[in-house]
Amino acid sequence: MTVTYVIDGSGVTGLDSFWDAIGEAVNGPGGYFGRSLDAFADCLGGGFGTPEDGSFVIEWRDHAHSARALGHEETAHRLERLLPRVHPSNRERVGRELAEARAGRGPTLFDQLVGIITDRAGPGSLRLM
Repeated sequence: MTVTYVIDGSGVTGLDSFWDAIGEAVNGPGGYFGRSLDAFADCLGGGFGTPEDGSFVIEWRDHAHSARALGHEETAHRLERLLPRVHPSNRERVGRELAEARAGRGPTLFDQLVGIITDRAGPGSLRLM
C-alpha cells in the first residue's frame, strides 16, 4: 500500500518552515524529517518515518507558493549562512553559487528539494499541486 504525505505549501515561508511542514507531514505534529539538504535526502531513504520499501508519495499542495518562498532570495540567505562554515576547498564553489543566487540565477532551494525527492524517492514519488 502506498502512503501519501501531504505538504501544505501555503504555509512554507522559507527553508525552516519547509522542514517543519515535511516533518509534520511524515511524522505528525512536531515531527522531524531532516533540517538540512543532506539529512532530508537521508530521511527519504526510509526508516525515518517513510516506509522501508519506498512506497510513498509526497503531495506538495500550493507548491507555487513554496517555490516563491524557496526562491533565489532564500537560496542566497542559506548560502550566506553556509559560506563561513564550508571546508576551504568548497568556498570558491559556494561563493559562485551565492553570487548566482543573488543575481536571480541558478537552481533555487525549491529546485534542489524537488530534485532530492525525485532522486531519492524515485519517479512518480512527487505530486506538485
